[in-house]
Amino acid sequence: MRTLIRDVRAFDGVRAVEGADVLIVDGHIAEPDGRRADVEVDGAGRTLLPGLIDAHTHTFDGSLARALSYGVTTELDMFCLPSNLRRQRKLAADRDDVADLRSAGVLATAPGGHPTGVMAAISTMLENPEDAVGPFDTIADPARAASFVAARAAEGSDYLKIVIDDGAMAGTPVPALGRDTAAALVDAARAAGLKTIAHACTAREAALALDVGVDGLAHVWADTPAGDPVTDVLAARAAGRGVFVVSTLAYFESIGGDGSDRLSRAAHAAGALHRAGVPLLAGTDANPFAPSHGDGLHRELELLVQAGLSPLEALAAGTGVTARCFGLADRGRIAPGLRADLVLVDGDPTRDIVASRSVVDVWRRGIRRSR
Repeated sequence: MRTLIRDVRAFDGVRAVEGADVLIVDGHIAEPDGRRADVEVDGAGRTLLPGLIDAHTHTFDGSLARALSYGVTTELDMFCLPSNLRRQRKLAADRDDVADLRSAGVLATAPGGHPTGVMAAISTMLENPEDAVGPFDTIADPARAASFVAARAAEGSDYLKIVIDDGAMAGTPVPALGRDTAAALVDAARAAGLKTIAHACTAREAALALDVGVDGLAHVWADTPAGDPVTDVLAARAAGRGVFVVSTLAYFESIGGDGSDRLSRAAHAAGALHRAGVPLLAGTDANPFAPSHGDGLHRELELLVQAGLSPLEALAAGTGVTARCFGLADRGRIAPGLRADLVLVDGDPTRDIVASRSVVDVWRRGIRRSR
């Protein structure tokens, strides 16, 4: 099957090219060769994007289908219990009407630590409550780091998520990993070839994560107001250490109904990180509550633009930058040889990011799904 998308504005993951022709052959992007296509799609007045990648989700039944309908062709899950993960992986491998999936599997947290309480609440929303409850492996001793990481690798985890959160921001103290245990986990993960992503929501927690050498932060921090020098100091440290940061501004917006200014503080931190040159990855923390899978990422792109990124930079944060930081070499860009994970939208989101919502067609592995 040969599909030619003609005369389209193509955002290739870095820049926009006007009047491009993009050819799909057998699930991959190919160089246009002048030969007849089986299907031609008129791209005039429209923009072709790489399939969007949500860099922070929590995946349950229905999540991957909903994500794909909004042009999110890959989700990076940050905590999934083994039985649920096996089911979601099989779904993503067998079908092209759902988003692809990468996952941390079971995250590293202290006994009774975050997200134990949250998962109990999520279980009430699920058709299969066991996907969010039941015993899961925790860690309290640095001596257990190697065996903990080995167990995650055996379960097929693609990276390791480490929870550095004592509940201070939520106002509910919970047990948290000690510095020595977090450092031992980073060392063990590196030895196993796994990237490490730290859940940290305050500046103090983010600083500890940087101290122990994580590869990325799963959130911006949301407790330092504009003008606080800690924000710029932390942003400079993150830049100097080559750390990437997943934004999750949509998450902070979703929990802002208590009158707090978490979103404005998180947006200020995101802006400081961007100015310091830290790679920002668009992620939502999508879950069965809010933000929602798929459309939540479009809101995240809008919030990133409000935080100071250009529309082109926000689109890159939701495509090429995330693919590069997570080692997804086969996606996130429009280039010959890569997977044909693509999104066609009406209008020009490279100038007006809201246009990313106007999804017309989605291709996953070259299979077209009209919106």
